[in-house]
Parts: sequence; structure tokens; C-alpha cells
Amino acid sequence: MKLSLCIIVKNEEQNLPACLKSVKDVVDQIVVLDTGSSDRTVEIARQWVAQVEYFKWCNDFAIARNESLKYAQGDWILVLDADEQLNPSAINPLKQAITSEDHLVINLIRHEIGATQSPYSLVSRLFRNHPQVQFTRPYHAIIDDSVEALLKHEPHWKIASLPVIAIDHYGYKPSIIAAQNKAERAKLAMETYLRDHPGDPYTCSKLGALYSQMGEVKQGIEVLEHALCQESSDLVRFELYYHLALAYSRLQKFAKAIKYYRQAIALEVLLPLKLGAYNNLGNLLQAQGNLGDALLMYQKTIEIDPTFAQGYFNRGMAFKTLGKLDSAIAAYRQAIQYNPQYAQAYQNLGVAYLKGGNVPESLKAFKEAIALYKGINPKEGERLRQELAAMGFTQL
Repeated sequence: MKLSLCIIVKNEEQNLPACLKSVKDVVDQIVVLDTGSSDRTVEIARQWVAQVEYFKWCNDFAIARNESLKYAQGDWILVLDADEQLNPSAINPLKQAITSEDHLVINLIRHEIGATQSPYSLVSRLFRNHPQVQFTRPYHAIIDDSVEALLKHEPHWKIASLPVIAIDHYGYKPSIIAAQNKAERAKLAMETYLRDHPGDPYTCSKLGALYSQMGEVKQGIEVLEHALCQESSDLVRFELYYHLALAYSRLQKFAKAIKYYRQAIALEVLLPLKLGAYNNLGNLLQAQGNLGDALLMYQKTIEIDPTFAQGYFNRGMAFKTLGKLDSAIAAYRQAIQYNPQYAQAYQNLGVAYLKGGNVPESLKAFKEAIALYKGINPKEGERLRQELAAMGFTQL
């Protein structure tokens, strides 16, 4: 089976090389659709033997993506953005998946690197080169609408999901979002779409979440709860519940937040997608003093992702509150193992050692925390140093 990569770009000279490098031994054709770059994007694309085409940007991602599909010659199409990379662990499973004669779409798990919430998402970015599979929606463009329509006429096709992390996405780093003014552009595009498609659950899930993130929390809740009245897939419903839980947490209405997290977790979606819900639910339960259930939630996060440093850190916090210092120390060390730059884990490791009477190890941990804080939060590092100095530990 031949595989084509389709990617739309504009001024992506920084991201494009890593993206194309990640697929160079996987795809048979690279289609780069440039929408008006003024940097070295096109030159870089040609260095990777890409077929470069041009398209005038029209404020509609679906139209642009569909334009790129016109040039795909492979039996299958992989769609990436320049700030995404194919995860090496997914290469062999992906190659195997596209040999199936029955599959129309292979959903891919995407790791949202830098996201403060929802570290994993599911995207329909690998699909058969079928003329009726097209993108819709001007922002958060998806093929799901066209696939649903196609299955009514060709019901023999099957939809599958690759069980491994397939895409690493770097575009959710706060600095990148702020620099590109993504939030305002996304808001306008989705509001415009909803005027013509009122109550659309998928768009409501995205817009409601965005309202909440931008501080318009009550408006976000209104949009999200309205969408719950509409028929939707488990995946969309999961997002509605999850973002409602986040919104109610921002309003400090924790009982409602817990209810929606539990409803999200109960749905039949891939486990990596639930990681954020389990973690956030654990935090709410821990804040209420329900440490036993909180530990169960944190345990689920590290069962889903054994490298999830925050899950180990949260377990450490719960164990420390319970007075189980040895377990807390072990948990903090595991957090540091998977994130060596975890200043807060070092700080709390120092506290646990100090409470246990191991002053030398405590000071080592505090020293590391202060050093790490200098690069990310100098005020917290200085506050910690002064607090320790007041306790007599002036050598830090």
C-alpha cells in the first residue's frame, strides 16, 4: 500500500524539518500545500523532495486540507501539521494497519506536548484515499462528517484506532498559542460556524472549552451543557463532560466538577484520552480529603502512561498527607526519574526527607529544586531559599 503525506503550511521553517524527518522512511509521497509563506518553508520542503503546491489562504482549514488531498497519489493519506511529528513507536503498527482491505479510517492518538490539560487526543488523520472522504468545518477541520455520510452508502468499511501514541504535537505550548493569536481566530471561526449549524456538539465542545480557557467560563458552560442535549458520539460526549468539569472547577463548584469527571471516565473511549480526567478527579478528591480514592485515580494515570511524572508526584503528595513518608519519597523519585526538571518534585522530596529526619538528603533535594527554579520561577526559588535560611540552612 502506498502512503501519501498531506500537509498545509505557512511560515513553518522552524517546525517543518522535524516533521518531514519523522515520516521520511514511512511515506511514499510528500505533498506540501503552501498558503503564503514568506520564509524558507518552500525551500525546506523541496529539500525533502516534497511536491510543493500553492493555495491562497481563505480562512478555512477544511478547504485548504481538501485542496492538499487532490494531489495525493497513495492508497492511503496521512495528514500532519508542521508542528506535529510521527512517533517512531507508531511506524510499524501504522504500516500494518493500512494493509487491511476493510479499514477506511485509522484514528490516531496524539500526544499534546505542552498542554496543561488533556495530554492525549484522538484524531482522524490516517484514511484511505477515497474521493468522498473530505474535511469539513473551517476550524478544527475533521473528516468525520464525510465518513459518516459515506458509511450510509458503503457500510462495509470499518473504522479502527491505532493503540499506540502516533503523533507528537508541539503546538499547544502557551508561548506558541499567544504568539500566533490562535485563540481569537479560533473563537471567531467557531462562532461563525455555529450560527449556521446551531447546537453542533463537536463545535460546541471546542468553543465551550475555549470560552472557559479565555475566562468566559459561564458562557462556556452554557454552550457545553446545551450540546449535551444533542445526540453525539461517545468521544464528543467525553469532551463535553471533561470541559464542563474543568469549567465548574474554575468556578469552584467542585461537586459538579467531580460529577462530570466521573461521567467522562465512564464512557467507552480509549484509555489515554481519560488520563487527564483521572488526574484532575484525583486532585479534587485529594482536596476534599478523600485520599484513598485520590490514590486510586492517580494509580490509573500511571497504569495508562507509566512515564506520567505528574501522576507519581500527585501520589507522593497524597502519601505525604497520610504520613507515609517512605511511599511519598519513592513516588517523588519516580516523578523525577521521568521528568528530571521537575522542581516541585525535588522541593517536596526535600520536605519528605526533612520530616523523616534525613537532613543530608533533604538539603540535596532542596538545592536541586532551587537551582531548577532559577530557570522557571526565580521568585519561588528565592522564597524557598529564604524559608530554609530562616530554619538555619544558610548554605543553600
